Amino acid sequence: MSNYICIGVPYYLGEKRHDRTEVQALRAAGVADELDADWVDIQPDFQASDDPVVAVNRALADTIKAFPDKVPVVFANDCTSCLGMVKGLERRAPAVLWYDSHGDFNTPETTPSGFLGGMPLAALVGRGNQHLMRGIDLEPIAESNVIVSDVRNLDPEEETMLRASQVTIFETLDALNQATLPQKPLYIHFDTDVVDCEDMPAMSYPEPDGPSLEESIASLRQILAKSETVGILFSLWNGTLKGGDRALAATLSLIRALR
Repeated sequence: MSNYICIGVPYYLGEKRHDRTEVQALRAAGVADELDADWVDIQPDFQASDDPVVAVNRALADTIKAFPDKVPVVFANDCTSCLGMVKGLERRAPAVLWYDSHGDFNTPETTPSGFLGGMPLAALVGRGNQHLMRGIDLEPIAESNVIVSDVRNLDPEEETMLRASQVTIFETLDALNQATLPQKPLYIHFDTDVVDCEDMPAMSYPEPDGPSLEESIASLRQILAKSETVGILFSLWNGTLKGGDRALAATLSLIRALR
């Protein structure tokens, strides 16, 4: 067996939606077998919290902690699962490498849409509403321990806040690939919408002019080769949209970079 454990988070913002089957599709495709790993789905206790997103993140953190000698490879339907991921890896105190076409650095005060999925990275560093962080007993991490790459679409106030922060920003994957990474364990957060939407369709918030699928795979391989990666999370496509089968195939190609 490899040193990986595959963990499914088949929830969207805390909700079990029957039309969102992306996590199950990856499991059925045999991704765990390709990584020579076991697969486990989280089991949230929704009765123990008044917020389903908190319940999902608690369950993810507990699942990661149950396999302390394994590197979790997490498959999630939205980026809020980063909170449970960091909580689960808390003893390793990792730096965070965030691949995304968006910044996810909004707060309730800056967001134009109110979309919770656009706020988790800001919450992770202590900005905005800390309800989810308190719900899983997670202290904010230092902004200087966060690297973001691409973030080609930022809301105006979000961009101002992100660029004024201590987060390291690489505008392109080429710049990231050439960078010296922090000399500490690394959690890789890979939102599949970082890939150009021509290669990665079925995105809820598609962004053109991004890196190709091959460029994204090459970047993942380079980062894995030069870092001590202690966790990887893939935030997935939207299978209710046209092109879901192509997005599944593209995501499988990204995951194979871990082999």
